[in-house]
Amino acid sequence: MQKHTASDKSRKKKKRRRRKTTTSRSASYSSWQQQGLHRHQQHKKKQMMPTLIALLLLVVVVPLPARLGASVSPRRMARIQSHLERINKPASLDAGDTIDCVAAHSQHGLEHPLLKEHTIQTEPPRFPTRRAAADADDMTTTTATTNNNNNKIGRWGAWQTWHHGGHCPPGTVAIRRTTAEDVLRATSISRFGRKKRTSLPRAANAPDVISGNGHELLAEGRTLPACCHSMQSVLQLQQGWPTGPVVDLTEWLLHTAFTIYCPPQPVYGAKATINVWDPAIQESNGFSLSQIWILSGSFNGSDLNSIEAGWQVSPELYGDSRPRLFTYWTSDAYEATGCYNALCPGFVQTSSRIAIGAAISPVSEAGGAQYDMTLLVWKDPKLGNWWLSYGDQLVGYWPAQLFTHLSDHATMVEWGGEVVDTRPGGVHTATQMGSGRFAAEGFARASYFRNLETVDADNSLAEVPLEAIQTLAEDAACYDIRKAYDHRGGWGSHFYYGGPGHNPACP
Repeated sequence: MQKHTASDKSRKKKKRRRRKTTTSRSASYSSWQQQGLHRHQQHKKKQMMPTLIALLLLVVVVPLPARLGASVSPRRMARIQSHLERINKPASLDAGDTIDCVAAHSQHGLEHPLLKEHTIQTEPPRFPTRRAAADADDMTTTTATTNNNNNKIGRWGAWQTWHHGGHCPPGTVAIRRTTAEDVLRATSISRFGRKKRTSLPRAANAPDVISGNGHELLAEGRTLPACCHSMQSVLQLQQGWPTGPVVDLTEWLLHTAFTIYCPPQPVYGAKATINVWDPAIQESNGFSLSQIWILSGSFNGSDLNSIEAGWQVSPELYGDSRPRLFTYWTSDAYEATGCYNALCPGFVQTSSRIAIGAAISPVSEAGGAQYDMTLLVWKDPKLGNWWLSYGDQLVGYWPAQLFTHLSDHATMVEWGGEVVDTRPGGVHTATQMGSGRFAAEGFARASYFRNLETVDADNSLAEVPLEAIQTLAEDAACYDIRKAYDHRGGWGSHFYYGGPGHNPACP
């Protein structure tokens, strides 16, 4: 047992007081360090904050100097901001698409080697005039009806989805932005935006379009016009097949249902109003389209010239299943020239309101409102360029320098639908054409082309005589077509077409 004296207790108290003081000083020093660090951080933030805010303002607006900002009224600032937004038009977002407003002189289309010295045509071409008195409205419209006689009870504009976000300013053109994902869906960069080509082995029993052996020719007992005798080669070229002998169709095939018109005189354009639907696509690399073809050149060689425009659903090209305005061109039978839309140089766009490749909205519904769009492709008689209009809007043109035969005129026009069939699972594709319904179902069920017209040498529109056009469907059990003439409803020469693809009668 230890003995503690008073002096011991005194020493212990002093020792405890020294430890307490040391701890207190240590805590105070730590607190001082934290406060200092906090003050340093706050000071650093204050230094950084103006810089960060300034950078942010540079992205969003152009800040006014402080001496001017105080003297500008909110109303005037709003007007200035509105003006800046018109000048510095940002990209418009379209539910997955980005539409860029590109300076017209900077567009990709002008980079074609044949267009190095090209000056954009700023003088609008003269629209072709009609010989007949009455016709359908030129605007892109929807037609709502109460019966199959096409009696119109209302019309509304049916344009492009991105218009909900506005339009591009004057001096720019509206271009759908191409993404890395778009290119990655293609088989290669070199083939991106181009029609597929295959080299398939010849088959002894391959179908023959001209004789009808294996294909159904719906020509109502008539023979094809003289310029259509090479229709077999035309189909091969359009489908990316090599010319010459017909090839085996079991690996990759395009099915078509369309009308053919080969007038006795040169053609300088074509027009039609096309019903817009959103057909189902079975394969990821499949597509379904409805379009106008304007053709000239040698159908058995490599110099076929073609200008094409219409609507298309192509998950591979666009990444979704919405119908979109599209164009295509070639001057060498789809070998190396041309492409879809603005994916290669050649087509010169002039419109700030229409974006090629952008989605069309709204679309038709079975038994409901019907939406259609009017397309016109014609050669400017003054400068020779081939122009495209969508409704009453000029979209742009294919310069005459791009072509050989079409630098003069066309010899054949086609209107119709087309689907790609990769024979999934060894059976016919279930990709739909048009509305996915057969022609016999008629208005509000089957898809249609109406008011078929061509442009003559004097820049006048001429109605295509019904008896002069031939209808062609390769397999009517899968997709078919029926033509007719309408006097009362103003549809003129027209036809219904389409189908579901794979079904019990189309294995």
